[in-house]
Amino acid sequence: MRRPGGEPRVEVAAEAPWVRRLAILLAVLVLGLLLLLPLLAVATEALRRGWTPVVAAITDPDALAAIRLTLLIAAISVPVNTLGGLAAAWCIAKFDFPGRALLLALIELPFSVSPVISGLVWVLLFGAQGWLGPWLQERDIQIVFALPGLVLATIFVTFPFVARTLVPLMQEQGRSAEEAAATLGASGWQTFRRVTLPDIRWALLSGVLLCNARAMGEFGAVSVVSGHIRGETNTMPLHIEILYNEYQFVGAFAVAGLLALLALVTLAAKALLERSGDLARLRRPPA
Repeated sequence: MRRPGGEPRVEVAAEAPWVRRLAILLAVLVLGLLLLLPLLAVATEALRRGWTPVVAAITDPDALAAIRLTLLIAAISVPVNTLGGLAAAWCIAKFDFPGRALLLALIELPFSVSPVISGLVWVLLFGAQGWLGPWLQERDIQIVFALPGLVLATIFVTFPFVARTLVPLMQEQGRSAEEAAATLGASGWQTFRRVTLPDIRWALLSGVLLCNARAMGEFGAVSVVSGHIRGETNTMPLHIEILYNEYQFVGAFAVAGLLALLALVTLAAKALLERSGDLARLRRPPA
């Protein structure tokens, strides 16, 4: 069939009601098995002996040190990745230049490389037997088994989140608005601040929250470069592993519950931002 204008009409067959109900049921079952059931198990195990052991486990000096270190690493790595991801997305989506495809592939690299391998790379570079290890030791600079190594490992594994959130949106928006601003005499900074940034702010915040969630929960990369020094280089995931291996199950699940709570708060904030972004687009007057 063809429309009056001559364009072919696409016929979409409506699925039967039982198909929709079955799909919804399967989605709920998968969600319950993969997300809700593990969270319920963590909460149950943490509260098995009441609130007193939970509070004692979270306020333990080593646990508090792990919490502070986790938040500090996130506070450093997330802004760095926000600036880097924003710059990379701006270059890829708004400009044509040699090496553009290579830059996009490098952004995807942390997704295809095991976090353990990425942590090992920093050990090979900055460890005592690494390429730069002797030079760093002569100057009493410690990167591996210290905060700088943890930050570097976290930055590497979390870098793609902001960039990959922004690139598709900025490519879809095109370059016409920026070109119009440049034609009217706007500088590059003015164009970015007044034209580009307002259109991507919700996606940017969503990418930042995803980056933050991964930074707080990263295990593989930081495990390689941390040295597992209690009270100094153990993040929350590493502290949970140590407690579990020592059969301190209540403490392990208590700290795991706190980490899961932080992740849920982050995801809830992401959902609210996405909803706010959708509402803002709906309220925007048509061009």
